[in-house]
Amino acid sequence: MQTVVIVVHLLIVAALIGVVLLQRSEGGGLGIGGGGGGGFMSSRGTTNLLTRTTAILAAGFFITSLFLSWLAGYDQRPASLINTTPASQSGSPAPEKNLLDSLKPAEPAAPAAPQAPQSK
Repeated sequence: MQTVVIVVHLLIVAALIGVVLLQRSEGGGLGIGGGGGGGFMSSRGTTNLLTRTTAILAAGFFITSLFLSWLAGYDQRPASLINTTPASQSGSPAPEKNLLDSLKPAEPAAPAAPQAPQSK
């Protein structure tokens, strides 16, 4: 589905670029329709058509952009930086170690049996 939306998005982008280049600018640009009135549409009608087409294509561009950004984040699960070690693969559950546990200083080993005081 994402591929179809990307293809539609790219087609909208190409059409939007073409329509914007066809519009008449202050310097003339690539504008269609000369000064003569014997053509398919009048200059004013062409301008209205190109303006509406640009608005429709721009709305389609924004809608597909928002949909693609929503689709990209749809399947993501929140990830934790603290719990970095995966769970044990064995049958017995091992205590989970995380990043905070690995930063704690190692505890000194307790003596095996009580020791008698030594004099110096």
